[in-house]
Amino acid sequence: MGLYSEEGSLRPTPPFDFAKSLDFLGMFPPMREDQTVNELSMTKAVRVGGRPIVFQLKPTGTIKMPGLKYTMFAERPFSRGLTEVVIDRISFFLSLTDDLDQFYRTAINDANFAPTLQKLYGLHQVKFFTPFECACWAVLSQRNQLSAAQKAKQALLERFGTGLEVNGHQYRAFPEPSQLGEASKQELKGLIRHERREEYLGEIIKAFNKVDERFLRTADYDKVEEWLKNIRGIGEFSAKLILLRGLGRMEKLAVEKRLIAAAGKVYGKPMTTQRLHVIAEKYGKWKGYWAYYLRTAGA
Repeated sequence: MGLYSEEGSLRPTPPFDFAKSLDFLGMFPPMREDQTVNELSMTKAVRVGGRPIVFQLKPTGTIKMPGLKYTMFAERPFSRGLTEVVIDRISFFLSLTDDLDQFYRTAINDANFAPTLQKLYGLHQVKFFTPFECACWAVLSQRNQLSAAQKAKQALLERFGTGLEVNGHQYRAFPEPSQLGEASKQELKGLIRHERREEYLGEIIKAFNKVDERFLRTADYDKVEEWLKNIRGIGEFSAKLILLRGLGRMEKLAVEKRLIAAAGKVYGKPMTTQRLHVIAEKYGKWKGYWAYYLRTAGA
């Protein structure tokens, strides 16, 4: 059966370097297997209203005048509303509307950090595709080896993800809360194989089935953090991770060993949590971006 397709273009807020986004995806373990990437394009699946949609992105223009051409594929014709939902998800995923001007103005005057800025110039944060996926990862990776967490996430994707074949490749979208809400405890147990993480994943599924993502994206930071921390299994670090990497909320830091180590390389050791926060404060509401660049350069 032939697929329906739709084409169009997106205009990211400059500067934007799509190649840097692809580089990040290639080295970010939780999402490395979720799409196909080559030097010139990325192809990935999304689930909208129960339907699998596959989109391909190719860069046009320059870093200072950027563009992205998209092609979407589906089994049924596109409606304007469906196209807009997919575009919103792509834009959110790649942080296309983030205006980095103020962050860069601060960073250029930070002598230690300026080389990192130069190296990553044009990188907009690549988030987890949905905050729900990020929350699932937060639980799966808690006190767990990275390879085991990846394996569990991949098992969820293959068992419950909605798939569509494009050009001979099967693409799967990470399941929505409603899909996993229909899974039996026995099914999840067989995939996760860790009692505490199974329980916590169940709590996340219940919570995300009841929340509107618009609230998570737009409500006051502290309100969203409080909502997250009320989910059993989500502590302070996991809540900040979801706010930062799942929602692009840059106001606060998720401090862990890798960030401290990355900052130590850039600013010189010894790097303490206290010193990290002192430096971060110079970046104000952009401190999350500063930390994202540090982690990315450190990787």
